[in-house]
Amino acid sequence: MLAASVNPIKASSLSSLTSVSSEKRMAITPSPSAMVCLDESRPSHRFPFPMNKLLCSKTLGTMQLSGVKFRVYRGSKLRVFCESKTQELQIRRCSPLLERSSLSSNGALVSDEWKAVPDIWRSSAEKYGDRIALVDPYHDPPSTLTYKQLEQEILDFAEGLRVIGVKPEEKYVLFADNSCRWLVADQGIMATGAINIVRGSRSAVEELLHIYNHSESVGLVVDNPEFFNRLAGKFCSNATMKFIVLLWGEKSRLASNETLGVPVFSYKEIVNLGRENRAALSDSLDARKGYKYEAISSDDIATLVYTSGTTGNPKGVMLSHKNLLHQIENLGVLGPAKPGDRFLSMLPTWHMYERSCEYFLFTRGIEQVYTTVRTLKDDLRNYKPDYMISVPLVYETLYSGIQKQISTSPSAIKLMVLSFIRISLAYTELKRIYKGLCLTRNPKEPSYVVAMLDYLWARVIAAVLWPLHALATKFVYEKIRSAIGIQKTAKSGGGSLPTHIEKFYEAIGLEVENGYGLTETAPCIAGRRPSYNVLGSVGHPIPLTEFKIIDPETDEILPPGSKGVIKVRGPPVMKGYYKNPVATRQAIDEDGWLNTGDLGWIAPHHSVGRSRRCGGVVVFEGRAKDTIVLSSGENVEPLEIEEAAMRSALIQQIVVIGQDQRRLGAIVVPNKDEALLAAKNASIVDSDAVDLSKDKITSMLYDELRNWTSECSFQIGPILVVDEPFTIESGLLTPTMKIRRDRVLAQYKEEIADLYK
Repeated sequence: MLAASVNPIKASSLSSLTSVSSEKRMAITPSPSAMVCLDESRPSHRFPFPMNKLLCSKTLGTMQLSGVKFRVYRGSKLRVFCESKTQELQIRRCSPLLERSSLSSNGALVSDEWKAVPDIWRSSAEKYGDRIALVDPYHDPPSTLTYKQLEQEILDFAEGLRVIGVKPEEKYVLFADNSCRWLVADQGIMATGAINIVRGSRSAVEELLHIYNHSESVGLVVDNPEFFNRLAGKFCSNATMKFIVLLWGEKSRLASNETLGVPVFSYKEIVNLGRENRAALSDSLDARKGYKYEAISSDDIATLVYTSGTTGNPKGVMLSHKNLLHQIENLGVLGPAKPGDRFLSMLPTWHMYERSCEYFLFTRGIEQVYTTVRTLKDDLRNYKPDYMISVPLVYETLYSGIQKQISTSPSAIKLMVLSFIRISLAYTELKRIYKGLCLTRNPKEPSYVVAMLDYLWARVIAAVLWPLHALATKFVYEKIRSAIGIQKTAKSGGGSLPTHIEKFYEAIGLEVENGYGLTETAPCIAGRRPSYNVLGSVGHPIPLTEFKIIDPETDEILPPGSKGVIKVRGPPVMKGYYKNPVATRQAIDEDGWLNTGDLGWIAPHHSVGRSRRCGGVVVFEGRAKDTIVLSSGENVEPLEIEEAAMRSALIQQIVVIGQDQRRLGAIVVPNKDEALLAAKNASIVDSDAVDLSKDKITSMLYDELRNWTSECSFQIGPILVVDEPFTIESGLLTPTMKIRRDRVLAQYKEEIADLYK
């Protein structure tokens, strides 16, 4: 916008006025005021006029000022005083479909396609209007929102953020846990064209501060006053903040003098500011003229999600609207959610697994109920959700509870239930055989005759067992499923579910489907379909996503059935790591293939036999990179723990283990000489002893690990003591003396399984 201040101009210098051609007329907007006065020889006359136009005609002595014509005679003096404040157009970045009316009023053409994540709320409000979208029973106040109300809440929150100064492409952290207001804040920030950086409240303050500063964030949205009070000491002295927004709780509960003059807003204040400003913009055309409206692009960054880790600093994964929209548009292949279905949300909403699945489910008209770990069992019974998405640990815990209940039942009931379960396990195994859902790595398929005989045998035996399985379903499994509460499908991710637990749920008729993904892929890239629920796999790639398995040494593509490093390419792959081009180049090659760092294989295609419907499913078999994922979904970098443990003179080598387990363990090679010496000094053995028993060494190693790793983020549980050191000759060390973790795990596979029993 052009703003000007015109100095007094004398008629003797009229050439400066008339030098402007009729083609080069000067327009000054907006129009505060201007004054024209005749000077010196005549009394001063002031004529106020709006400064929306200032036209200097080439006709000598004539000036046109907004329709008022002044004749200037030679020898007279004219002074023009123009006073105008500088006013720049404010850029308003809008989610194209969600705020279609604003963009349309600015002359922009808007399609009905989703271009940004917040666009989904316009579609859902139109389709599902008065259906319940959210139930949040455990916050104060408890909240229930319909789809129409949720859309309006997001629009109001987004507008309120604009009022307090949020600008497109700026970054704002959202440090909070599951709640309906988390969702509104997340989508409200996105709807302004800003970028949110998300994390939960249980993270370490130092990690949150690093995320805030590394991401160059300028504002803080937090869960509640108590959480902010925990952050305040570090943040207020080490971070720059334009404002603080509290999602829950009262501002009066903030610690005194902690905000250091930074404006603090409650959730309700932001919503009210937004509602009022939206009404003002709707009522006044002039108010809208001060803005330039732009549409958010699908390629714009929507969010930064920092990877978990206990060593070094986490990396910021840049996910675009396109990455997230690919999830929203394609996760439907993994489950037929329909309007009115109920979904129980318990995983951290900031985790991409839960987050993307929620976005998708809200486009299907589901009702989402928020729960907590503490209230999960009660909510499963009370709300009877159709779907639940969780990590393996939750399903393991439910399984353990069922087993405990069975084991404490009277002997006759216990015997009957266990017998039924054994029969049903056999029945479902046979069913997988004749349905062609048995996983195999063998690329050679059986002959047609053998396959047919196998099919007929499985079909006949299954038919014999079916009446007993049906009886068990009627009198036992329906009660178990009712106690669990999940009505249709349980989705598992963030690690592999143990096979025996998968088979148990299949036997009692509860469908548990596993999936696979990374934060770097927004996250889902593979998942089991309801009609292709192949146990032991993570399912088929989702649409438009490519997989390949490569040899980690040669980078050559391996054939189906061969184990190697998983690489993936497609729309869900991130834009890169924020401010870390080196790590981005290491992760994504020039052709767009992302190295997942995971090991796995792709099932070969068979046209006949018990594996005929398994072709193309992806099988996850551990991590090529060092990160360990526990069954709770927590990521552990073992290097920190190993380095701490190696400070003990009693430990020669150590490999931390625990992939898909409840807790960490370790494979330890002891330094026997040092252990013997320490045992003698501690009078554990006689001074003339020449050896230590394995039990004594194990006990001493436990004490050493507790001592040396006490300050680490995670502690070691069970340990496996091995006598033979890892060497290059045995293939357990690289030429550069690094332990080959995958080979160590493979060599001690059976011992590790026994360790966790």
